[in-house]
Amino acid sequence: MDDEVVQRVFQEGGRDYFQQQPSTSTSTSSSSSILQSLPLHVSFDHGYYLLVKSIQELREKKEGLVTVGIGGPSGSGKTSLAEKVASVIGCTVIPMENYRGGTDEGTDLDSIDFDALIRNLEDLTEGKDTKIPVFDFHQKKRVGSKAIKSAMSGVVIVDGTYALHAKLRSLLDIRVAVVGGVHFSLLSKVRYDIGDSCSLDYLIDSIFPLFRKHIEPDLHHAQIRINNSFVSSFREAIYKLKCRSESPDGQSTFFLKDEAQTDNFIEMYLRPPSANEEARINDWIKVRQSGIRYYLSLGDQRIVDKNFIIRPKAEFEVGRMTLGGLLALGYNVVVSYKRASTSVNIGSLSLSLETIDTLGETFLVLRGTDRKTVGAEALRMGITGQWLTKSYLEMILERKGVPRLNTPPLVSATSVSHNQEKDIAAPKPIRTTPNLVYQLEDLAQPWTRSPTKSKMEPVLPTWHFASSDRSHGGSVGSSAFRDTMKLAPMPDSYDLDRGLLLAVQGIQFLLENKSVPVIVGIGGPSGSGKTSLAHKMANIVGCEVVSLESYFRPEQVKDFKYDDFNSLDLPLLSKNIGDIKHGRKTKIPVFNLETGSRSCFKELEISEDCGVIIFEGVYALHPEIRKSLDLWIAVLKIRNDFDPVLSPESSLFVLKSNKQVAYQDILNILDSVKFCSSVQNFIDIYLRLPGTPANGHIAESDCVRVRICEGRFALLIREPIREGNFIIQPKVDFDISISTVSGLLNLGYQAVAYIEASALIYQDGKILIEVDHLQDAPSPYLQIKGVNKEAVAAAGSALKLDGSYTTKSYLQIILERLPLVERSYSGIHTHQAARLQELVESIQSQGGSTPSESSQSREVSPMDGIIEDMQCRIRRLERWHTINTVLWTFLMSALIGYSLYQRKRQ
Repeated sequence: MDDEVVQRVFQEGGRDYFQQQPSTSTSTSSSSSILQSLPLHVSFDHGYYLLVKSIQELREKKEGLVTVGIGGPSGSGKTSLAEKVASVIGCTVIPMENYRGGTDEGTDLDSIDFDALIRNLEDLTEGKDTKIPVFDFHQKKRVGSKAIKSAMSGVVIVDGTYALHAKLRSLLDIRVAVVGGVHFSLLSKVRYDIGDSCSLDYLIDSIFPLFRKHIEPDLHHAQIRINNSFVSSFREAIYKLKCRSESPDGQSTFFLKDEAQTDNFIEMYLRPPSANEEARINDWIKVRQSGIRYYLSLGDQRIVDKNFIIRPKAEFEVGRMTLGGLLALGYNVVVSYKRASTSVNIGSLSLSLETIDTLGETFLVLRGTDRKTVGAEALRMGITGQWLTKSYLEMILERKGVPRLNTPPLVSATSVSHNQEKDIAAPKPIRTTPNLVYQLEDLAQPWTRSPTKSKMEPVLPTWHFASSDRSHGGSVGSSAFRDTMKLAPMPDSYDLDRGLLLAVQGIQFLLENKSVPVIVGIGGPSGSGKTSLAHKMANIVGCEVVSLESYFRPEQVKDFKYDDFNSLDLPLLSKNIGDIKHGRKTKIPVFNLETGSRSCFKELEISEDCGVIIFEGVYALHPEIRKSLDLWIAVLKIRNDFDPVLSPESSLFVLKSNKQVAYQDILNILDSVKFCSSVQNFIDIYLRLPGTPANGHIAESDCVRVRICEGRFALLIREPIREGNFIIQPKVDFDISISTVSGLLNLGYQAVAYIEASALIYQDGKILIEVDHLQDAPSPYLQIKGVNKEAVAAAGSALKLDGSYTTKSYLQIILERLPLVERSYSGIHTHQAARLQELVESIQSQGGSTPSESSQSREVSPMDGIIEDMQCRIRRLERWHTINTVLWTFLMSALIGYSLYQRKRQ
């Protein structure tokens, strides 16, 4: 389906499409054909993947420059999309903000110099070098220009609110519309605060006054339409330690360096019109002004855990008119202060001195994306606190008190009737004429103006305790309280971002009310994301994660039965949990899946500083285990809609070469302090549905790849993106059970290819170098992997691999080396067909599928049984024939050698 969409993207739209239309055609037909041929909208991750594939396909089909326009309202995520695509394609991004004329109207169409932008695009299209302007938002003027060479600009992306404007559309090959993000979330938030007194269109006209007239009509001309549901997430959180600046004496020299950056901000907090004097500050909207830019945050989005302040990483920009619209709707600026910041970068961390004028104090703030790294750096620098976990807003309110309302709230917190709409002071709605966008009257438009949720709760649900079913007589002591009280289940299910926040808050609630330790269980099917969730929670809380795979019984794993509950050593698990509950040290097993045995035990002790441990696994919520847990993610149901296969957030950049590299050269480019190595053996099996047209060849795109490595089964369901010398693939495959593989075979998938290899792995935390020895390849292949594209490229250059890279898969490489007669669907090599068949039979027998679980087409008739018995006999005869051939060869070689030896002696 994706390939068909990609084909339509550049066949039914774009610059060439508009130029090739006959003079009698109208814009009406072009618009309707685009709208009829494409889906209404896709997710951000899917849209990113489609855009990359579309650019690659169009670049191969046409000569010259490929131009892309990414448009949408402020805060929708268009700039993030442009940056993600540029990191893969290596293209030039032209922000429309640089073409402003100097006014500070952040979304004013008249301030954009379209003539200059059109000249730049035309120059690049004609193969000429050009210069684009550079705009300084603090000085509110253009401060120079930036040269762009046409030879380096095979792809150009125009990113801006009006990137799909009619003046530019004829110059664009691919047009992308992005809506959602903070745009939708702000609408949901305001609608919740205001109540039902205003229609959604009325609110849009108030806080995004130019949207429906100048932005929305252009979005319907896009070929790829993206609905971005992502707003803010703790998946990649920022960890902060904050103290008053007089605590560390020797840190002032850091800020005298040339790299120090100085910024001045004005931060404002807006109270909703329906709020009373005691309203939670979490419901307030935060607006930060930097020059003529405005950034918005929907409430105090943060977690405080011990000395750390943990905030989402995302920040969203909105236009100046949005602030005016919120004030007109009845929001009040209750707190405003200036923040002057001087910061320097220390590796991956940032150290800042921040002065708050209202408080008259200066604070030292250390920031980073890893909790342990931030804490270790603070100790190394001699910063010992006293740590502050209150926000600047909380400090100001403690000193001055909550500002009183000048007037009563305009709207009550309860629902109101529609005749009260006149009480809301708002700009007059801008109405568009029906013919602004042709033939769109019958098209539903939820993707452009409707929030993804009808309402957004400004405050997360509150955890509370509920008594268990067991009754105890007499007074309840502290120990009895722990045994008899459980968290009440959450009534709804939540997405991963919201669920992650609620889970961390649930742990904090238990720590405050039930003392240590807190034992958490996270369960779910294979590939659901439970392991990722557990480690992200542990990074926030600072605790240990124990996988239930550590408790496998060796005798079960040897038969691939580790997806059965009986494969767990439940007595040992119960003993470990009992020791943890009573504050005793305990020894948990360490299991080696590759050898199928326990390698050792490691000591575990719950510290008073943390007091939390997380158990994760498929059976973590089994009744036998659940009764020992304080918090289980059954009371908090989480839907994981994150797709690491498509998402740019999980991109792993890979360079592959078969050039020989010395071991010492590999050591020279890796950090010797963090260096580690390992050996892995793996088998790749390719499964394909019968009837897939392949013209007698095996195509990777038609197959599902199952990798067997270290006793695990991992699944890859989509081929990676190949761009230049790079292979861009997901960081990890999905772990599945042997029952899943057996189920695929029972559904009709056929094993068509088999690759066996061993890998030597060297890594230092940033770069991973893998040397793969394929069973049927004469020389090994070296792969350099990392999340940073530049670091991977630098490692390849240091190893002098330039010019030897390949983006072919191992399946393609081995097939190309085979004679045509051996490229059959029954296995890569004829002599490997028997080994592949044995492996498939082993998987089916160990998968545990009963006849009732298989399809009716799999029922064995008497004739099928006879045929299968004959095939087994033939395979046994083939094996004996091979063995006999080898033995006779050795015997004849020995006889010939002996006769030659006797002749030589004579």
